[in-house]
Amino acid sequence: MTSDDPHTADLRSRVAGLMAQAERDLAQLVSFKSVADPRQFPAEECERAAQWVADAFAAAGLTKVGLHETPDGSKAVIASRPAPPGAPTVLLYCHYDVQPPLDEAAWRTPVWELTEKDGRWYGRGAADCKGNIVMHLTALRAIGSELPVGVTLVAEGSEEQGTGGLEKFVVANPELLRADAIVIGDCGNFAVGVPTFTETLRGNVNVVVTVETLAGPLHSGMFGGAAPDALATLIHMLATLRDAEGNTTVAGLDNQQSWDGVQYDPDRFRMDAGVLGGVDLSGSGTVAEMLWARPTLTVLGIDAPRVVGSSAAIQPAARARLNLRIPPGIVPEEAHRALVAHLEANTPLHAKLTIELESMGAPFRSASGGPARAAMDAALTASYGRPTTTQGQGGSIPLCNVFADTYPDAEIMLIGVEEPKCLIHAPNESVDPSEIEHMALTEALFLTTYTH
Repeated sequence: MTSDDPHTADLRSRVAGLMAQAERDLAQLVSFKSVADPRQFPAEECERAAQWVADAFAAAGLTKVGLHETPDGSKAVIASRPAPPGAPTVLLYCHYDVQPPLDEAAWRTPVWELTEKDGRWYGRGAADCKGNIVMHLTALRAIGSELPVGVTLVAEGSEEQGTGGLEKFVVANPELLRADAIVIGDCGNFAVGVPTFTETLRGNVNVVVTVETLAGPLHSGMFGGAAPDALATLIHMLATLRDAEGNTTVAGLDNQQSWDGVQYDPDRFRMDAGVLGGVDLSGSGTVAEMLWARPTLTVLGIDAPRVVGSSAAIQPAARARLNLRIPPGIVPEEAHRALVAHLEANTPLHAKLTIELESMGAPFRSASGGPARAAMDAALTASYGRPTTTQGQGGSIPLCNVFADTYPDAEIMLIGVEEPKCLIHAPNESVDPSEIEHMALTEALFLTTYTH
């Protein structure tokens, strides 16, 4: 397979001809305010999105379509078409729920309206993950009725909330999604135009830490100096979790691992991350090592008095929410024990310390061999006209480990339309339409050339 052989050229032309419809599809999907949290948006928004996905893939040729309720109450769209005799089956994954808009005032375009600006398409979910839904849909439309493999699509409805509905559903219903190859359409390329496999995902340990020192607040003038300050104690404890360079220093966690895949140029990372001029990057390793190969501790939030309206009082209690991201090779239970031991060993003044485990997820590494990987590698190369590379991802997808445990013989590959400029989970999320086009062609080529 090459970038200009007749089969590639034919599918490339078909995909190009479908891009206007792809834009309409994405505009409809973005219009659904499908945040899977009824406290923020009506549940009907997710239901409407799920039904649209089901109807669209039925129209694209998948013959058995249904909405399945999962243990967390969300609905998973499952649509399938059986494999011809002797042919493999491919599972295509995506999710139709999205992150909330966060600060709507920070958006430069309407949150729920797909808007073209400077060659990109803006809107919540345009990339994560509704752009990947459109990728799958466009690939199937380009192939048409001549599908030489079995295909099952599963679209999750609560991925962004992390409530584990589909993970539990897979374990309870393994035959519904059994496949020879699994394509996780919830990742993307290292940069626009650079075909990339995501090979590793970091796991995570989330804890809420509470420090208590006093029965109640005290006047800082009358008692300050001798009365133990809970907020200052918490600050001291949190400061021990990183050194002056920004390396995570939790005792017992390896923070010297290297990364042998694609390297992330520091200047490019500064631009992608919006690092302010004159501010150093964090950590003593390369950018790729700090992002994908080493543990990192982030303080997600602190409960403390706001500056405006605060009084001259010593705080009796303070708490923080911590997120420890761990690379493959570190077991989450061991990381949790190490974090707890570190916090207990670094609590000043014998303050009362409470550590609540909020969530925990294992890291993941995909295999790099096998016929599906070879076929996808060739498809990416033909679509983009350049060799593929590999990257890690700092985010976690617990479902990958569930798939690996449930279907140990299946090849799992992580690809998609997302890249750093997409700003997923942030205001002004967008997608480059050329990535949808190239990735839809990639998937179409893969589905028409993959054999056992």
